[in-house]
Amino acid sequence: MGTPAAAYAPVGVFDSGVGGLTVVREIRKRLPGENLLYLGDTARTPYGSKARETVTRFTLECVHYLRRYRIKALVVACNTASAYALSALRRLRIPVLGVIEPGARAALQADPKRPIAVIGTRATISSQAYEKAIRRLQAGGGGRIFSRPCPLLVPLVEEGWLREDITRRILRGYLRPLLAHRPGSLILGCTHYPAVKPLLAEICGPRVRLIDSAEEAARDLQQLLAGRGLLNPRPSGTCRYWVTDVPDLFQRVGRHLLGRKLTRVRRISLTEAHTHVRRGG
Repeated sequence: MGTPAAAYAPVGVFDSGVGGLTVVREIRKRLPGENLLYLGDTARTPYGSKARETVTRFTLECVHYLRRYRIKALVVACNTASAYALSALRRLRIPVLGVIEPGARAALQADPKRPIAVIGTRATISSQAYEKAIRRLQAGGGGRIFSRPCPLLVPLVEEGWLREDITRRILRGYLRPLLAHRPGSLILGCTHYPAVKPLLAEICGPRVRLIDSAEEAARDLQQLLAGRGLLNPRPSGTCRYWVTDVPDLFQRVGRHLLGRKLTRVRRISLTEAHTHVRRGG
């Protein structure tokens, strides 16, 4: 049998801004043949300080735009949107992956006998999305989970301060109370955070496994596409980037996250998607 036509369709990747590019980076490593469409809602970022209803509405508007391009799967590369909007997205009849459950599963596999630590935005931590996912995967088990919001990390990453001493000092302050519990793993509950993994590894030491939800989401995407016979067999795919505000900041920060210059970035309007949502499409 030949490759089905649907295998050549693109994969949609959505984030509230630029952080989801760490997910793109991991997908490109694992699935270099896939064509990716990335949409960052840069005009309305950050989502981490917004209400659940607002995050869900914004997310649906952006995803409806991506669906116009007949995507074969959607990766929600945003922890806040994964926490608040995933259940609404799963009613859209396309395969949808978030970043929370893959990270929770990996943390449990790392060392099931030791506590799990979680860092993220205020919204992700207050939603207790990782705690709920871990409890669900434990089938009611009672392992200890310790969480802490780290609101200063996103602006530091976006400023490109990835190895500066000020970033190291702030990380030490955030992590000190978590490390006191001797966790076996630390979930990076924001897609910006992999950019400072070298500093996190230095501070946490070798006994704490860093759980990069971007890596885990890419692994889950590979398994999903393979299971449905939808892997693109081509050796090299493309990636198009869309943003809802001027692309200058996205391109500058994206270079830090991807390690290369970003091309093919275009500003789009979600007006048609807004109309589509209002009509119940």
